[in-house]
Amino acid sequence: MARTHGVRRSPRRRGRTRTQSEDTRHKGREEAPAVKSAIKLPASITVKQLAELVEANQIDMIKQLMRNGIMANVNQVIDFDTAASLAASFGYEVIAEKRTAAVTSYKRKRSRHFLEDDLALLKPRPPVVTIMGHVDHGKTKLLDAIRQANVAATEAGEITQHIGAYQVEIHGQKITFLDTPGHEAFTAMRARGAQVTDIAVLVVAADDGVMPQTIEAIAHVKAADVPIVVAINKIDKPEANPQRVKQQLADHGVLIEEWGGDVICVPVSAKAKEGIDDLLENLLIVAEIEDLKANPDRRAIGVVVEAKIDKSKGPVTTVLIETGTLRVGESFVVGDTWGKVKAIFSDKGKQFRKAEPSSPVEILGADSVPDAGDILTVTNSEKEARTLAENRREQKRIKRNAAKQVSLSNLFSQISEGEMKDLNIILKTDVQGSVEPIKTSLERLNTDAVKVNLLHADSGSITESDVLLALASNGIILGFNTRTETGAVQIADREGLDIRYYDIIYKLVEDIEKVMTGLLDPTYVEVVEGRADVRAVFKTRAGIVAGSYITDGKIIRGATARVLRNGNVIHQSNISSLKRFKDDAREVTSGFECGIGISGFVDFEEGDTIESYKKEAA
Repeated sequence: MARTHGVRRSPRRRGRTRTQSEDTRHKGREEAPAVKSAIKLPASITVKQLAELVEANQIDMIKQLMRNGIMANVNQVIDFDTAASLAASFGYEVIAEKRTAAVTSYKRKRSRHFLEDDLALLKPRPPVVTIMGHVDHGKTKLLDAIRQANVAATEAGEITQHIGAYQVEIHGQKITFLDTPGHEAFTAMRARGAQVTDIAVLVVAADDGVMPQTIEAIAHVKAADVPIVVAINKIDKPEANPQRVKQQLADHGVLIEEWGGDVICVPVSAKAKEGIDDLLENLLIVAEIEDLKANPDRRAIGVVVEAKIDKSKGPVTTVLIETGTLRVGESFVVGDTWGKVKAIFSDKGKQFRKAEPSSPVEILGADSVPDAGDILTVTNSEKEARTLAENRREQKRIKRNAAKQVSLSNLFSQISEGEMKDLNIILKTDVQGSVEPIKTSLERLNTDAVKVNLLHADSGSITESDVLLALASNGIILGFNTRTETGAVQIADREGLDIRYYDIIYKLVEDIEKVMTGLLDPTYVEVVEGRADVRAVFKTRAGIVAGSYITDGKIIRGATARVLRNGNVIHQSNISSLKRFKDDAREVTSGFECGIGISGFVDFEEGDTIESYKKEAA
């Protein structure tokens, strides 16, 4: 029977489908229809879509399904085998096989390390699944229900505080779960070149719905081009409203199968342990469609999930093996660190002599602590590992100095040279009402040479999460009447990421249009010189002064400055006075207190931020 409520049943568990010859006998020995033409079918398709593809009446399509023992409506999704049989009954030859699209997807996503292997050497491997979603929507409790271990209860506030990797088994098949503290960690690993996730489970609480972090997670998963499975959690609550969640997901571009889309949606309750088996079965089906493979007979390649110093063991590195087999005694290089495998432990603490593809393991033997997202590779000897690590340190230094991020200044040359087909943009505005008109205007700029791709568009200040997404996706950030959080500025400055600020919509759109046609004039960019937090407000004979603490850089008297409140600019002019105690000061540096006067502004409040900046040629 075709699945209901977005839950797909594996073809291997379905009963035998009646063949075309049996259907012909059933209908009274009528002749099999002549072949009309050949068609290609995806791995899954709705009944309605198939009817349109073969130019058949939807009612006739449903009747034919019933003859095959399958009850389904026009919006339900059927798998490849069923669709192929159905198309054949209407006289069409199916020339594509179920695996074709999956293998293409596999090659695209895993080409980094694995295409060097002979395809004949590749064997199926377990899928790697990441749990994502809004805080308090039950990510850790869902994982806890899956692996039957009380992880959530041991964590402060029951909010995930670390990255972990775990493996479970269902019906003799394994699934590896990455339990991250959020989409920031997921994208930070992507920014470092590690695309470790095969499937993302988006957890949404049925009583709370789609929240800001849910929207961010969707943007990050789409940017990574990873299949999504939605788990609507807390369905046991009286106030649960799954239909509202489905509508909200559709509003943000996640269309579930029940509504004619291609995203599997499973209702679950982590607390009551309902729907867990259905979720796991659907993960296995998505993994089967993706046709995930690796070569276990080669040297291991893995990705660091987390690393730490243990008082008794020294550096402990959690590694997800992507391909090959890692063995005790082998030398390895990971990032700019090297070592020799002294011991391998599973997520349950059991010691092993080797680790195969998709296995999450802890290893001992690194000479120092590597970074999350670093790639581990096995070498011939310790000497080779040490030499590679030293070379990588030098390469990292050179790369840092010559980083070439996408910017409006170099974009046209990259388009002309064929280096870029999509212009990835993260858009942040002051209010939600500004998002849609800017988004619509930008999408109208698409050309044959380059397509404008809005990875994420939302209101609020520019955060570290936005910067990480831009770095991982080789994109730029546009801010409209909004500012950037201090931590995000530091990362952007370090990585050379371009962030542009605008207060007029047509100017923003005009700049993007000009750069796409190579007409952008030389521009000036803002360089933040210092930031100060307002901690008290004083009235003096000279006027209102903000008692402030310099948190970053330095504040210079006479410099251009702006006052921010809740991330929004409320005034912009220059610094008219600057005092240390009762004395005038020319500048005050980070870590000191001072009194700041802003020309034409007297409405300071505690918690305001004063930002001093200058403009330089880009």
